[in-house]
Amino acid sequence: MKRWICCQIGAREHYAIPRALSQDGRLAAFYTDFWARSGVRRLSRSIPLRSLRSLGARFHPELAHANVESWNSRSLFWEAKLPRKSRGGDSSGRFIGYVEVGRMFARAVRESLKRRREMTGKAIFFGYDTGALEAMQWCRERGIACVLDQMDPNRVEVDLVREEAKRWPGWELQSLEVPEEYFHRREEEWALADRIVVNSEFCGQALVEQGVPREKLTVIPLCYESAVGTFEPSPSDSKPRSAPLRILWLGQVILRKGIQYLLEAARLLEKENIRFDIVGPIGISGEAMASAPRNVVFHGRVTRDQTIAWYHEASLFVLPTLSDGFAITQLEAMAHGLPVIATACCGEVVTDGSDGFIVAPRDPQALARACGRYISEPGLLEQHGAAAVAKSKRFNLNRLAKDLLELETVLCGS
Repeated sequence: MKRWICCQIGAREHYAIPRALSQDGRLAAFYTDFWARSGVRRLSRSIPLRSLRSLGARFHPELAHANVESWNSRSLFWEAKLPRKSRGGDSSGRFIGYVEVGRMFARAVRESLKRRREMTGKAIFFGYDTGALEAMQWCRERGIACVLDQMDPNRVEVDLVREEAKRWPGWELQSLEVPEEYFHRREEEWALADRIVVNSEFCGQALVEQGVPREKLTVIPLCYESAVGTFEPSPSDSKPRSAPLRILWLGQVILRKGIQYLLEAARLLEKENIRFDIVGPIGISGEAMASAPRNVVFHGRVTRDQTIAWYHEASLFVLPTLSDGFAITQLEAMAHGLPVIATACCGEVVTDGSDGFIVAPRDPQALARACGRYISEPGLLEQHGAAAVAKSKRFNLNRLAKDLLELETVLCGS
């Protein structure tokens, strides 16, 4: 039965939720801010501009025949008119922008829902935090079940980052200031939701600490399906014994992700045959980068298609995060045959000692020991790499569809 109405801003998670529902024939409609129809995609291929390539990617072939509604022109106007920086040089303008875009998008969805005949008590509305409030209010007034996906730990995460900024003065490029309006909007959405989906137990516990009833939460992990299939190791992939152990960081280079502790771990391993490749947009100061040991190389931002080359060059993936709703990069790394060293402050993907290691956050000594084991124990890299590929295959679209069906049964009874 087609009872799910999904809405999301951007191409987050490669449209996994509407795709999972569509493949089971349960997606009634999908709302998004910008949807690249054929003309936009052709234009993005013919004109080599990053902004056009980004817009051209706002599409998925598995939703080509779905009932998709978007507001392309309006969404570009929304983005263009909103503040990105505050006068004080902090991040508050960016969060005000999130609130304003979310409000305009949710209002547009609400007006469209009013015209839909199938919007009865049998429907289920699914939206993401900050971009769902006004549509959820309309749905609740009509007895329509509302599901909210909360992508991060909210205040808990912000407080944690502020604490890190005090521990590491001078490292942040921009101070983290989040207006109360941003938190209040999310808290209103939590109150309206029949169920709140989180992608990890870590995120769920953070919401409980902020007053969300435990019984309102459902943990649904993200999925990852590579466009080129999962990596299969072969003899040609082995590296010479003399080659350094290449440890890859891929993602934002910021305090929240634990870059400060990785640099400390790298310093402890300077005498080992190990190289750390830091790939991603830089969010720490030049002075902080200059403090890195010689075995660390910063490469900066790369395009999506370039990340595959970095996974191929790496021996191991590291994710010393202090707070993540899930961290999809750990699944991407595993799908490319890389063991992962992570903390428990993200989605439950790594099995300690099987396909990588779990280390305590803020512990550079533990991080260094875990990295060093792949030098001191021959064969561990290959063993964990093979297990990582197998693990990544479990987090697929079929599993996501099954999780959503179970949630539907809880909400609707059948």
